[in-house]
Amino acid sequence: MLSAKGLPSPMISSAASQFSAYKGNSFDRATEYRSIVGALQYVTLTRPDIAYAVNKVCQFMQSPMDEHWKAVKSILRYLRGTSQLGLNFTRPRLSIIDLALVGFSDAD
Repeated sequence: MLSAKGLPSPMISSAASQFSAYKGNSFDRATEYRSIVGALQYVTLTRPDIAYAVNKVCQFMQSPMDEHWKAVKSILRYLRGTSQLGLNFTRPRLSIIDLALVGFSDAD
């Protein structure tokens, strides 16, 4: 996955709604699937933009299918493509006006 191309979004929402626990071929490396999805759950603490996609793949931890594994790879490719994005806050030099940073988040 180190040489994979990045993706512009972690998952297409219409694809997530079509996931099924019974459709497709069983993924034979379930332990690897669980390990990677667990690591992605940890990443959602600093990258809330992948929370929806990670939630969807977490719903199939007990018996993952090939389609679920493709979704996990899609999330990893998205993270690969957006690793340079971020916010940079710097203090203005010789500024008379104080900078006040106010943030708001609505979980709904």
